[in-house]
Amino acid sequence: MLEQEPSRTAFAAAAHRAAHQVLDQGRIFADPLALPILGVTADEITRGAAEGPRRSAMRFFIAARARFAESHLADAMERRGVRQLVVLGAGLDTFAYRSPLASQLQIFEVDHPATQAWKRRRLAEAGIAIPGGLVFAPVNFERESFVKVLEASGLASDQRTFFIWLGVVPYLTRETIFATLKAIGALPGGAEVVFDYSDPPHTLSPELRALHAERAARVAALGEPFLSQFEPPELHAQLAGFDLSAIEDLGPRAIIEQFVPPEARAQRAAAGGDLPERGGHILHAMTAWKEV
Repeated sequence: MLEQEPSRTAFAAAAHRAAHQVLDQGRIFADPLALPILGVTADEITRGAAEGPRRSAMRFFIAARARFAESHLADAMERRGVRQLVVLGAGLDTFAYRSPLASQLQIFEVDHPATQAWKRRRLAEAGIAIPGGLVFAPVNFERESFVKVLEASGLASDQRTFFIWLGVVPYLTRETIFATLKAIGALPGGAEVVFDYSDPPHTLSPELRALHAERAARVAALGEPFLSQFEPPELHAQLAGFDLSAIEDLGPRAIIEQFVPPEARAQRAAAGGDLPERGGHILHAMTAWKEV
């Protein structure tokens, strides 16, 4: 991204969330603020989606990863007493402004300063109130220690913390990704993290490889190129080395099986559509936790 401009990919992800509300009636993930925070109408979103029908798969993935993350957060709150949430690379995420769970959490939104300033303008323009339990923590991931910034912003590192890190990992270097995961795993109070990543392009089917190349060219033109992909066994081994275990990693087939209604899966099968084995993943991992 350009230094003085908000992330273009953050805007695109928000547009996909909004399109899911309009075109899919929010069946996988309901977000009543998705349209207001963008400042667009349902008709505008519909026209934009119609211009790129092949993007429907990305719309589905973005809705599924949001539901996966918030489901795991709710479970962590209920079963492990989590009361701190960090949204890394928050973009136009709306959890803090709409979820009934937000009032039970101290929430930190971490993002690039330019993107965060843009979001705060959008919140003001949309008339969306900033809750008292939310802290904005501007960070440049490639240059600063996000943990130090968070602690300076009030994070209690001796308390268990949940991290939502969506739509960010593919755009970072491996060094930055692993440094972030290592820091999360090292927090003295314990931590959990949900993030998404992609299989390497050479492992994809020809059709998906072509789609990936098209998307890669598009984000590179925006100044936010894809930098990192992972083979699952390699990534899982790295996570274990950072004391992050109990890994739940959903690949494309598992995501479809978990989030697509049976009738829609049946229609896909009848049309000859095989479930992909390679593509995008959603992963949850956590440090050890002992029930008191």
